[in-house]
Amino acid sequence: MLFFLVLYFWVPAVLTSGQVWPLNSTPRKTVTLGNRGHVFQEEGVWNYTTMLLMEDEGVLILGAREAIFALDLNNITHKKSMVKWAVTSEMQRTCIFKGKTQTECHNYIRILHKMSNDTMFVCGTNAFNPTCDIMSYKDDKLTLEGKQQSGKGKCPFDPFQRCASEFVDGKLYSATSYNFLGSEPVVMRSLNGTLRTIYMTSWLKDPNFIGMKHVAEGDDNPEGDDDKIYLFFNERAVEYDAYSKMEVSRVARVCKGDVGGQRTLHNKWTSFLKAHLDCPVLQTRLPLLIQDVFLFCPDTWKTCMFYGVFTPQGCEFTKKDMPEYSAVCAYRIQDIREVFSEGKFKTLHNDTSLNKWVTYYGPLPDPRPGACINSKTREKGFSKSFDLPDKTLMFIQNNPLMDQAVKPSEQPLLVKKGAVFTRIVVASTTALDGSSHQVMFIGTASGSVLKAVNYDGKMVIIEEVQLFKQSEPVKILQLSITLGQLYAGSEEATVQMPLSTCDHYASCMDCVLARDPYCGWDLSAERCIAIKNIHPDTHSEMVQSLRDGNAARCPAVESTTIIKTFYPGNEVRLLCQPGSNLARVQWSVNNHTIQNSNKYHIHHNNLLILNASDSDAGFYTCTSVESSNGKDYVIQNAIYELRLGDLMENCSAQPQAQEQQNTLLALESLVIIPSLILLALVVWYFYNGHFAVQRSSKKAEESPQSVSVCQEPLQIFQEGSTEITINRVAESPDMTNQHNGDKLL
Repeated sequence: MLFFLVLYFWVPAVLTSGQVWPLNSTPRKTVTLGNRGHVFQEEGVWNYTTMLLMEDEGVLILGAREAIFALDLNNITHKKSMVKWAVTSEMQRTCIFKGKTQTECHNYIRILHKMSNDTMFVCGTNAFNPTCDIMSYKDDKLTLEGKQQSGKGKCPFDPFQRCASEFVDGKLYSATSYNFLGSEPVVMRSLNGTLRTIYMTSWLKDPNFIGMKHVAEGDDNPEGDDDKIYLFFNERAVEYDAYSKMEVSRVARVCKGDVGGQRTLHNKWTSFLKAHLDCPVLQTRLPLLIQDVFLFCPDTWKTCMFYGVFTPQGCEFTKKDMPEYSAVCAYRIQDIREVFSEGKFKTLHNDTSLNKWVTYYGPLPDPRPGACINSKTREKGFSKSFDLPDKTLMFIQNNPLMDQAVKPSEQPLLVKKGAVFTRIVVASTTALDGSSHQVMFIGTASGSVLKAVNYDGKMVIIEEVQLFKQSEPVKILQLSITLGQLYAGSEEATVQMPLSTCDHYASCMDCVLARDPYCGWDLSAERCIAIKNIHPDTHSEMVQSLRDGNAARCPAVESTTIIKTFYPGNEVRLLCQPGSNLARVQWSVNNHTIQNSNKYHIHHNNLLILNASDSDAGFYTCTSVESSNGKDYVIQNAIYELRLGDLMENCSAQPQAQEQQNTLLALESLVIIPSLILLALVVWYFYNGHFAVQRSSKKAEESPQSVSVCQEPLQIFQEGSTEITINRVAESPDMTNQHNGDKLL
């Protein structure tokens, strides 16, 4: 019992090792998509969550529920082709009979991979009967070839269960469930012989598969090593006994040349190894769980990095103690390789009272268990996994878990409170000074995308763009570096957004303080333009300061003056919109700073003057100030000239408004009363049979037109002066002859 108590308090300390990290990362701008991009939706089609970019063909292949689209990559609103792949009525009935809902019993496209220049491998859930087919795109037309095959182990049965897959050298690598109930997880290679994992909890225990990536480590490898397939997933932890239901993130890998063992592990992976993937945030009690991963390789495979987004796991006490937050961690390929090739293993210690996973310190069989076939292995006479001795295979069969966790290259790149990250892609761009920067585009559960860059350990969220409704999470992100476009999918729509929108920065201050590596301010042209479009000879005329955010070269922001009239006793509201989420607003009157008082009230950056008097006339200045690297910059300046209005004019306006209101009521009576009389006459004539109803095929031409009386409500606006708007009566049913309201002052 004492052992379990010690373990209970010891485990969280191990899991939460890491530095304190600020949880208040705020996007500089919060904007909507607007005219920045394009939105594609097809009526009656849902679940736009599977994408394949075919840049050579200039199309985005989009998989949805019972439909596949070919969209123009430059403008996804241009649909080039579409193919339907629906379930039959009989299959849907069978699916529902087995206890599934009607929503689940459709065909959701979940697997989509390019096989050759114009052919693709596609799989759908097919009413809990996963099925795959070959699809071609020729002459701007999509065609399902009708070469259907079972998708069991390749595509999930459940349309809402996560899965992962990669298509490499004509073979499909997949991670999904192997049965209808979703209770048998499998990592499998198929289409040209089958290799798979063993159904054992030491290999996979209630996993949630996230992503799969192929890394060509065999290229230019001095050790003669093999290519690797890396798998990222979450699963129930077997190594921590204190929390029987605790989950952890994992990275696993298999060798591309693995063909299984001869007797032991026949048709099974001999190279399947897995390790804990750690994204340490000190403020957490339990490990974060990975939700998506992106492979970024700026040069050769040795420079590859895996970027992952992590969120908390759903435990009751963590929900009470901590707000929602998410993190981004990055991992070097070399660090992952080192854990698998040099790290220690865990083994199950069998005791009469306790079964516990502990570090294995004994001698390892030779060749090393789980290793790929390399030059040294071949020198020992083992040219393929089929030749490996049973001792090596038995060890890896029982001990696929590594003792050491894979740590990120540095502390989390980003930790954000109040957000749930769902997807991530990373693009590289070159700044004005020639430095290279990785720009992260992070999808959220609230339907937005964060554009963020890490400058020397300091995270800058350039902007948050709302792509979908707040209730529609981002389900997939795809990146076209060639076109500089981002493609996002949700249940309801697909969105295309450019990676850079420099023309949306209105001033030099706005452009430079954004610290957007794609953009710089042209002093001569007086506009923010893309760095890639800048000629080297014009660099001296450009302003860009990414690490420091130094906008000292920018000209001072010009002030705009707004004249506003007020009357004694009224409340006066002066509006002020800050230039960014990071800016603070300062109010002054006649060069004296305004503080909240009985007279002045500053609310949401706007100034409210209560019970204004003639002494309140003057000049009110709203200044938006943003700090960068310890310096303050004025990014927006608005001046209100508050003038006292004519009191007699204000008083005379009130009886005039009453008189106009009486006139309007009289006009309403003149319209409504005759209309009621006319309606009564029509009813009386019908009742007495004076109108004969003729039946004809041309009903619309021979039936009398209905008459409707439409009237807008009276609108009276008063702010310093009285203004009355009277909307005229529209007598035609289609409202085509509406008139604008007459304004009576």
